[in-house]
Amino acid sequence: MSDPTPDPIPDPTADSTPDPTADSTPEPGAAQAANAEPGAVTDEPFADAGPHTHPDPDPDGEGKRDGEGEVEPAATPGHRKRAPAAGAIIGLLVFLLAFALVAQVQSNTGDAQLENARQDDLVRILSDLNNRELRERSEINTLQGTLSQLGAGAQGREAALADARQRADQLGILAGTLAAQGQGLAIRLVPGGGPIRAATVLEAVEELRGAGAEAMQIAGAEGKPVRIIASTYFVDAGNGITVDGGSLTGPYTLTVIGPADTMRTALTIPGGVADSVGRDGGSLAVAEPTLVRVDALHPPAQLRYARPAQ
Repeated sequence: MSDPTPDPIPDPTADSTPDPTADSTPEPGAAQAANAEPGAVTDEPFADAGPHTHPDPDPDGEGKRDGEGEVEPAATPGHRKRAPAAGAIIGLLVFLLAFALVAQVQSNTGDAQLENARQDDLVRILSDLNNRELRERSEINTLQGTLSQLGAGAQGREAALADARQRADQLGILAGTLAAQGQGLAIRLVPGGGPIRAATVLEAVEELRGAGAEAMQIAGAEGKPVRIIASTYFVDAGNGITVDGGSLTGPYTLTVIGPADTMRTALTIPGGVADSVGRDGGSLAVAEPTLVRVDALHPPAQLRYARPAQ
């Protein structure tokens, strides 16, 4: 350590002649330092000018010092390139895994819906599937029997004619060009303080169709009965209604062929036809005759554009 006391300022008037008694032998280190060229490296130790400092072995920050004081080499450009490539591969693998999981979840959506369904809903779904299977099997057996009969010569021709007649009868009943009879209901709509609206009669017809009605006609206190088919319309007209151009007044009687019990239930459910008639101030009465006959006929429609496909 050097003496912190500052050196005295030299007197310019003092004699500059060197003192012969002074020791003129220079110190070895000082001589060599004085004779060294600028920038030259010497083997002498540093002068004791203060606390020793060590130069930073890695001034650019490209390496790091290990536990024993040695400097580790900085990462090479090859190392820097391999790190982003590995990250990209890992990201791709994660994306593929997520895509597979989403596809698996979507494929199991239907099963999840069934798993979350109530027991009553599952029983109903199973019953519907079983009934559909039975109907399909019955239709397959019928078609197979018809096919075998058609391939049996003269008997096949007779079977083909019988099948054609049956289909023609069915189409005639649905189109209203043939009379029909069978089990069913006679429904009477009686007006109260006001007339029964056409919308209420149409609601009754739709409920009966949904319950399995196959043939229907409507009659009023005045006017001719009208066969009800797919194109039949109902319009309010004064104290009555107009059905396919024919005027009818109340009370009205709907004669329906179909499953009697099912149709009766459909008419009397809460919020159904019976309640609609009651809101109009009227009443609904249902009878079940032994035999129901629907004999009002609808004139055949004259087709202008449609033709059988070849």
